[in-house]
Amino acid sequence: MCEPDDVTHESPPGQPSPRMPHRQRDRADDWVVAASGERYWGLNGAAGLLAHDPGRGVLLQHRAEWSHHGGTWGLPGGARHMGESALDGALRESAEEAAVPRDAIVPRAAFVLDLEVWTYTTVIGEVIRPFEPAIVDAESLALAWVPLESVEGLPLHPGFASTWTRLRSVLADRPVLLVDVANVVGARPDGWWKDRRSAADRLLDDLDRRARAGLPAQDLGIDAAIVMPRVVAVVEGAARGVGSRGTVEVVKATADGDSEIVAQAESLVAGGASVTVVSSDRGLLARLPATARSQGAGWLRSLLDS
Repeated sequence: MCEPDDVTHESPPGQPSPRMPHRQRDRADDWVVAASGERYWGLNGAAGLLAHDPGRGVLLQHRAEWSHHGGTWGLPGGARHMGESALDGALRESAEEAAVPRDAIVPRAAFVLDLEVWTYTTVIGEVIRPFEPAIVDAESLALAWVPLESVEGLPLHPGFASTWTRLRSVLADRPVLLVDVANVVGARPDGWWKDRRSAADRLLDDLDRRARAGLPAQDLGIDAAIVMPRVVAVVEGAARGVGSRGTVEVVKATADGDSEIVAQAESLVAGGASVTVVSSDRGLLARLPATARSQGAGWLRSLLDS
């Protein structure tokens, strides 16, 4: 779900968006017209960023009066460029409209409104480095960090208002993918036994790339389209020589891997995380905390292959 902030019935077909004098025009800056006559800005769809700072709340934009639903509060966002992913579009737009630093945000999840002819993606980003937003174009009356409990008290953009309850529920989730590396590597007879460390390295590289792109949120029990979880990979034996990379945090089991995975799961659950363990080892899965979810090795292999 999302905030379709560029839906409009007002401008004549072929007219540029009123904000375009402030932007360098992209080939995707044009209207998509539905069979109903409704028009949506952005041939490649649109995207916005819901930046969440646990200490200050969420970053909201008080929309300029001339904009669609002007005077309401919503998210910085806009049309995606041609060939641009929704994630990149949301981060670029939030930088252009609110001076959000790219390195201050870690994407965590995304909601997608799919109208068949047009999509809007809301990216939820965790603030890892505090920053102050700044008005850098004509689209904002104000920018503010709003505590979660105060959001509903504002005059909200209708699209944002309709999805805020779901968005807020995801903000409370702390998804973690806990991977039994030995079990996943051993699920495919590709010669891994000849060099277990190299096999583990290949798996972690693939896992890092996939985690950056996003995983199916519902498979991890999250009410969104995709999720970019914290990834913890437990290695043992000959594979203990591998190191962490990118989004993947490697934990080296000092004894048996199963006991380390159980200990990690118990610690993460106790800390409030939403844990999904990836393993096809039934004995291991039977030892996990009751609230931990699980997915088999084949599930992860299929995602990596795709």
